Amino acid sequence: MPEEEIRTEIDNGVLFWGFERNDNLLGVMGIQDKGDVALIRHAYVRTCSRKQGIGESLLLHLERLTEKPILVGTWKAASWAVSFYLKNGYTLVSDKQKDRLLRKYWSIPERQIETSVVLANKTWVK
Repeated sequence: MPEEEIRTEIDNGVLFWGFERNDNLLGVMGIQDKGDVALIRHAYVRTCSRKQGIGESLLLHLERLTEKPILVGTWKAASWAVSFYLKNGYTLVSDKQKDRLLRKYWSIPERQIETSVVLANKTWVK
């Protein structure tokens, strides 16, 4: 992610958290307050550090920062990302809900809406 894009995301309210080990940044994940919900944004773990609980640790930390329902938008084709969130208790929302949520909380083109999914945590499902 280019530095300029990171700065824009921070200016738009995304708070980034990192996971370090031995002074090496191994993963990052952001959270963005959108009023009645929070969004997980830009979740990345270095390829060589995957499957070590880093993403889960970051996600659990961000979940503790809010009592609001949490939503995650990702590419439908990113099966590894979808599997990660499903494994961590998130649920895919219906296509109708997905379209509405992506238009309400994200600023993305229609083509991206067509090719994305939204997952919600247990607080949303209640």
